[in-house]
Amino acid sequence: MFDSPLSASAYEVLQVAPTADDEALRKAYRLRLRQTHPDTGGDAAMFIQVQRAWELVGSAAARAAYDRGHGFGQDPVHPDAAAQWSGWRAPAPRTDTRPRARSQGKPGGRRREQYLGLIREWAGRGVELPDPYDPALVRRAPLQIRRLLADALAEEATARIVADLGMGYTVWHDVAAGRHPDEKIDHIVLAPSGLYGILSEDVGGPVHVRRGELVGDAVAGTPIADLIAGIRTVSRAARVRFGAAIVVVPDDDVVHPIDELGKVRGMRTVVCARSALPRLLRLGVTGAREIGGNEIFDVRTRLNQTVRFA
Repeated sequence: MFDSPLSASAYEVLQVAPTADDEALRKAYRLRLRQTHPDTGGDAAMFIQVQRAWELVGSAAARAAYDRGHGFGQDPVHPDAAAQWSGWRAPAPRTDTRPRARSQGKPGGRRREQYLGLIREWAGRGVELPDPYDPALVRRAPLQIRRLLADALAEEATARIVADLGMGYTVWHDVAAGRHPDEKIDHIVLAPSGLYGILSEDVGGPVHVRRGELVGDAVAGTPIADLIAGIRTVSRAARVRFGAAIVVVPDDDVVHPIDELGKVRGMRTVVCARSALPRLLRLGVTGAREIGGNEIFDVRTRLNQTVRFA
């Protein structure tokens, strides 16, 4: 969670300055534990984040490594340290030969291109940046720019998970679902367990569901409603029936790995932790219709003929 361009740093979660000494850091950790503990009315997801923050900066060795990697050191980040940082860069091509899911489109491609254009405009002002993914640079960037990178990373993470499910799965990434370029479905997955529209979301902090919508301190707009609207657009155009809408979020941002919400706006909807997505796609969503035999080829053909990429 602390590798997200949107997330609070370990120091911000503990509500202490990066320059705090060890004793002040320890006191801040104990205070935040009391404040966030579920037994005293605190938020369970935030309680987990506090513990994770302490793991990252609670010892001298861990804190030094964290500071180097996230741009919190007193000295400028050494060029070698920036070169070793790979968490925010585009994933390297895979070299293994294991059977993988059929895949079309470029996950996170639109968001990553937008990020690179805006970060260079904001920080470089026409000059080529040595490293547009330098952690210190990213953390200083405006929220709008960091959100684009976070979206790209979330989409790429989901794409890797689905690809590893094997040849029985087909996935379309960055599918246009309206007239505006930003009206899109991050992923459409055709699986033996059903047909799903998926949103890969990362707002940098805990999220909850209230009245069928995703809510949280940094949640913008109505992500679940927008996902369902996009699914209906594609469903009508391709004449296919989706089994469910799935919102995938980082593991640390939710308490329950799989939260089936029932029907939201007439569509079965699930909020799912990223690590639980393979299990959900294999077993299916409660009430979603399985797709098998010749039907799976028919649905794939209809989508191939209809899908446009954002």
